[in-house]
Amino acid sequence: MKKTNITILLIVGILVFANLVSEQYFFRLDLTEDNQYTLSEATEKIMESLEDPITVKAYFSENLPPHIAKTKNDFEEYLIEYARHSDDNLVYTFINPNESEDLEREAMEAGINPVMINVREKDQMKQQKAFLGAVFQLQDRKEIIPFMQPGAPMEYLLSSSIKKLAVTHKPEVGLMQGHGQPSIAELSQVKSALDVLYNFRAAQVNDSLPVPEGIKTLALVRPTDTIAEATLGQLDSFLENGGNLFVALNRVEGDLNSSYGSGISTGVEKWLGKKGLEIREDFVIDAQCATISVQQRQGFFNFTSNVAFPYAPIISKFADHPVTKGLEAVVMQFASSLNFTPKDSLTTFTPLAFSSETSARKQAPQFFDIQKEWTESDFTSAHQVIAGVLEQRHPNGNRSRIFVVADGDFPISAGQQPVQGDNVNLMVNAIDWLSDDTGLIELRTKGIHYRPIAKLEEGTKTTLKYANFLVPILLVLVYGIVRMQINKNKRIRRMEENYE
Repeated sequence: MKKTNITILLIVGILVFANLVSEQYFFRLDLTEDNQYTLSEATEKIMESLEDPITVKAYFSENLPPHIAKTKNDFEEYLIEYARHSDDNLVYTFINPNESEDLEREAMEAGINPVMINVREKDQMKQQKAFLGAVFQLQDRKEIIPFMQPGAPMEYLLSSSIKKLAVTHKPEVGLMQGHGQPSIAELSQVKSALDVLYNFRAAQVNDSLPVPEGIKTLALVRPTDTIAEATLGQLDSFLENGGNLFVALNRVEGDLNSSYGSGISTGVEKWLGKKGLEIREDFVIDAQCATISVQQRQGFFNFTSNVAFPYAPIISKFADHPVTKGLEAVVMQFASSLNFTPKDSLTTFTPLAFSSETSARKQAPQFFDIQKEWTESDFTSAHQVIAGVLEQRHPNGNRSRIFVVADGDFPISAGQQPVQGDNVNLMVNAIDWLSDDTGLIELRTKGIHYRPIAKLEEGTKTTLKYANFLVPILLVLVYGIVRMQINKNKRIRRMEENYE
């Protein structure tokens, strides 16, 4: 009896000691794909740098379908990790707005918008109001995530919201104006994405006006007027002082009404050529391409049909780089190819985006044969370089980077038509990489992957079903065989001892 009491006391003591130690040396294992719940170095630095506490009110509904409820669980897992790295400067609470009308009103007044989702209950489908959002507050400043889209890059949204609260002065990114470039309104999707961490504003640059003070990165997008050498000299001075430049340039243009395309010149291509980077006066054509609407006539009737247009390549081959990480498809139109010839050891070029294996180049000018039947023999020059980064080391010791895309229109919205998501991501990622030294760019495309078994192929589902059934039985059998062998060996040893 005494021995039993001592054993119980030892076990209790060990548990208490382990509990105390775990509070000081707490750790969690992340066994998910791509370490989804392991915070990046950039996030850890942001949390460690917090000087004042941030409160998070997470408004998430309960009893949601599994694929939506997972978003709440993922959000909570992230907040646990954020709180651990914040030195008690992040406090969070979860609120279920569906519990009462007052909480529902509180959530909506805070900016959390409910969505209607379909829920199956007792073999019937019904609609339910669901809240999936959060409010971040630091003193009198607030940041809101009105709706957490399942599968969205959660760490990026959390870290950028916290950084936006914690950082009072955002770096400035300029959009160069004065030479026929688009306005910021025409880059509204890019601006919305950049405004999270930067102040994206128009910047007048000409012969007598240098790049404004405070701008770390300047974007030069689709100039249509000739840019004087003196103005380009202002860009050189900006680069020599450590600035960075994003360039999206048209070297050719096409008119679908006249089915004719020709080369254009603004002076920027000559300026880049002096640095060793040639934007060729050609059209990149690709069998992997977008479609265009074409009016056709059959008998007395006119109808519209979509036809493949190789002059609108879909770029899906990217180098492994923070700018292109996570990109799947960027749609270009009348893009040109890049070619780099080193001028000296101070300048390097890294190609980042390429056409597909079935692509080619056509020298401008060109007539577009919309009805042409394209064959493999038309695509003889694979993997044309469409975008890349030119890095320079200047005599004064400064370094600068120029990100170049040989299509000036890809990030610009045409009327009410939204820009392709990855078109926006390419420009935003590039500017983020040029401007940000925290590393948050690598989180922009880090999403939470949800893979329901219902979407698996039948063969895979059958394999998993039998594996779940048979593996535990197999483990029990193996354990039994091992135990039986151990006991058998013990009996043999005892018999040998008795025999001796």
